[in-house]
Amino acid sequence: MIDRSVPRRVLPAPESRGVATRPAALPVRPRTGRLLVLATVFVCAACGLVYELELLALGSYLIGDSVTQASIVLSVMVFAMGVGSLLAKRLRRRPAFGFGAIEAALALLGGLSAMALYASFAWLGESRPALVAFSFAIGVLIGAEIPLLMVLIQRIRRQDAGGAVADLFAADYVGALVGGLAFPFLLLPLLGQLTGALLTGTVNTLAGGGLVLWLFRRDLSRRSRWLLIGVNVTVVAVLASATVLADDFERVARRAVYGGEVRVAVQTGVQELVLTGPGTGSPRSLDLYLDGRLRVSGYDEYRYHEALVHPAMTGPHTRVLVLGGGDGLAAREVLRYPDVASVTVVELDPGVVRLARTDPMLSRLNAGAYADPRLGVVTQDAFRWLRGPGTRDRFDVIVSDLPDPGITPSTKLYSQEFYGLAARALRPGGRIAVHAGPLAARPRTYWTVETTLRAAGLRTAPYSAGGRLTGFAAGPDRTLGGGPGPPQDWGFVLAARAAVPELRVDRDTPGLRSLSTRALQDATRDAERTRLAGLPPSTLPHPRYS
Repeated sequence: MIDRSVPRRVLPAPESRGVATRPAALPVRPRTGRLLVLATVFVCAACGLVYELELLALGSYLIGDSVTQASIVLSVMVFAMGVGSLLAKRLRRRPAFGFGAIEAALALLGGLSAMALYASFAWLGESRPALVAFSFAIGVLIGAEIPLLMVLIQRIRRQDAGGAVADLFAADYVGALVGGLAFPFLLLPLLGQLTGALLTGTVNTLAGGGLVLWLFRRDLSRRSRWLLIGVNVTVVAVLASATVLADDFERVARRAVYGGEVRVAVQTGVQELVLTGPGTGSPRSLDLYLDGRLRVSGYDEYRYHEALVHPAMTGPHTRVLVLGGGDGLAAREVLRYPDVASVTVVELDPGVVRLARTDPMLSRLNAGAYADPRLGVVTQDAFRWLRGPGTRDRFDVIVSDLPDPGITPSTKLYSQEFYGLAARALRPGGRIAVHAGPLAARPRTYWTVETTLRAAGLRTAPYSAGGRLTGFAAGPDRTLGGGPGPPQDWGFVLAARAAVPELRVDRDTPGLRSLSTRALQDATRDAERTRLAGLPPSTLPHPRYS
């Protein structure tokens, strides 16, 4: 595959560079030979783009912040492709052997890259060095393909350099299109990242090795031919063995990441869901991970959800909207109020809702919220749903139970535009409760959320709550080992359109375990001491979270 971000210089004809251009002795007619070379370019380009997208997806999943990981992978790979093009000059006198060796190495590295990155994350706890190394190595090999293919296609039938480059680029671009569409719509949902990369490597080996060992076999010495046969057979054997062992590897690596009690592991079309803890006993032993990040800890989740929900419920609360919260835990707190008439949960991932309905431990933890006839579910992106025509002035309370704003896919759900849509959906006197990320650990992020709410025309009351986190959470805020971890830092903002909302909870709130009006008032005073003034709001064209 070639770099598509910058224009190309037209390569001079091979004879002007001192490269031997005697016609190749082919087993087919020259026209058929050219078509086979272009078909190989098509396949190799598709495989190369799959490797690139797989590195991007894994980097975002394992490390987080998809913008940063995409920038690292793309910039390193494009630079490495230039290096590979220069290094390929040394192979032009033996283009068939060089191309065969490069494709075998590319298939092996690309096919095993997903496994290697996951292993680095699982056992070393850090995958960015491996991400950079594989991006560079794969980029070098991809960059070396086109110069050698240019020599090979000219050996079949000489033509002007511009025509040869146009043919190669056309096949390359179309192949990249197919690979780019196959990754998200075929390979990832049907095979997953590990097996999808291994299958791509196998296809890459068969295409590159088949072209050289059959079409250009007379260009190879006996020793070179047997060497390439041995290398390609070895690569296919390694990739096939890795494919057979992929499920066992994934289970072992998952235990290294999440501990020994992985009970449910599901890859949905949106994210990976993992439930740990025994299938029986107290739900307090349950942990729910979304894309490697600890989302729910049964040990102390009630502290988080009580602090998020109940301050917003002190007032009219006949109709309630929960954005996110597919685990049913925020809905559980809302449904404690008998005068709630309806709760609408808007969750992007139907897999989370399915798990919350059917898993015995998780459904016990959410008190069977999905069995309550007052609760309805919409499986849609919250931003898109709020833009719909039927949301204006519908809800007394909106609870925004979304991932931290520092996670890039969530950034638009913490924007001024999003809060404007949410404010429009409130009835007069309604309130919005927002999870705004950790106050003590990332005060700039927290106060940016608060500033953004005010920029959307809302009046705000900031506050925080603490707990103790259990288990192993991937990413910068994870804690290693079992048992209670360090104190957890949860920041919230309560907002309303007309006036600054009062932070309080009713004494007779059913089932309340960890919250009081005095604690909330102390929390808002503590939060105000950390206020960062002068921060700009976050918008869709200018996100302010990192």
